[in-house]
Amino acid sequence: MDVRRIGLVGAGPWARAVHAPAIAAHPRWELAGAWTRRREAAREIVGGFGGRAFPRLDDLVDACDAVAFAVPPAVQGELAPGVAAAGRHVVLEKPLAQDLAGARAVAGAVAAAGVCSATMLTLRFDPGVRAWLDAIPDGPAGPDTTGSARWLSGALLGGPYAGSGWRAEHGALLDIGPHVIDLLDAALGRVVGVDLAHRADPDLWRFGLAHAGGARSTVTLSLRMPIDPTEFEATVLGAAGRHRLDRRPPDAAACYGRLLDDLATAITDGRTDLPVDAARALHLQEVVDRMLRAAG
Repeated sequence: MDVRRIGLVGAGPWARAVHAPAIAAHPRWELAGAWTRRREAAREIVGGFGGRAFPRLDDLVDACDAVAFAVPPAVQGELAPGVAAAGRHVVLEKPLAQDLAGARAVAGAVAAAGVCSATMLTLRFDPGVRAWLDAIPDGPAGPDTTGSARWLSGALLGGPYAGSGWRAEHGALLDIGPHVIDLLDAALGRVVGVDLAHRADPDLWRFGLAHAGGARSTVTLSLRMPIDPTEFEATVLGAAGRHRLDRRPPDAAACYGRLLDDLATAITDGRTDLPVDAARALHLQEVVDRMLRAAG
């Protein structure tokens, strides 16, 4: 079995809790090391999980087959196009970039380079979520089917992500919005329109989606709801049947491990068509951008 080398860009809470441990434990990947703009942070990551603290991003890229990003969207949008252009496969976070232009640049660079890409849409790598999606009939759902999703959390009121600048600025829509949009898109058919979008202070989003076959869905999101534990639910009702999902993946690192499985297999097979690739992430960011404009 081939073992490929992957480098990590970033050393924040998500990198330490999910990216680094999942890579270090994976039988098909070796953590070559980490790079951050603060080298001491990179040293802390590799001290716990192995590899080198690289002094420059170019040095990390030269030492790797793939690069995983665990950085804010603005930083990923700045750095990922160059890494893809260097011929490295990429593991990306959502959103792809700080804005739609940046997201298009990332997805365009990946496509032009012909490299594999995978986006860490955690729900899609959970066996329970995959079973839920598999139970829903294939093909775009028609107007006789509806969907809904609710994700309410107090994650920005305290804990490791409460100090995240980009999450504080953009709230639930940019952080958990792509997960929910992707889930309903996969369940009901491609999102082709935004029927409504409204944000109420401090961070309560409500929006409606139009799907390619005529189905409609509604979503409620917040990361500043004073509740614990998080409330999560997704439902599909109608001609497609009755399908209810009421749990999030319990282990994000395990989901990341399955992402690495899929990425390694795609590279071995010479494929670049993973279901949650950069093109998929761009589609999700296009939907998010419509919501931001609709909400005013």
